[in-house]
Amino acid sequence: MLAELRRGNEYLILERRDEEREGDWYIQVWFRDDNTYQLEYRDGVPAEHYQTRTVSQEKVLQALLGWMLDGPGWREGFMWNRIGGMFALAPGGEDEPTA
Repeated sequence: MLAELRRGNEYLILERRDEEREGDWYIQVWFRDDNTYQLEYRDGVPAEHYQTRTVSQEKVLQALLGWMLDGPGWREGFMWNRIGGMFALAPGGEDEPTA
């Protein structure tokens, strides 16, 4: 699925559902027009939303697999930026970009 990302099919999202944990738990990748991969993950709440970019499809694949298997070290090899401040809790309880 990752190899199929291209214009018109730019996104891949993996979501973790667990009734024991509240919030949104996911990792997503966006294949951008400049042929880079924008990788983001969220650990439950908007404040714990992180982003990085890379040109390496292999690094993205390893991160996706590591996240999916809940393996140690899948975040390594990237410079993550916390972007949780871009999100605010909307009146209905859903988070949305503030910009």
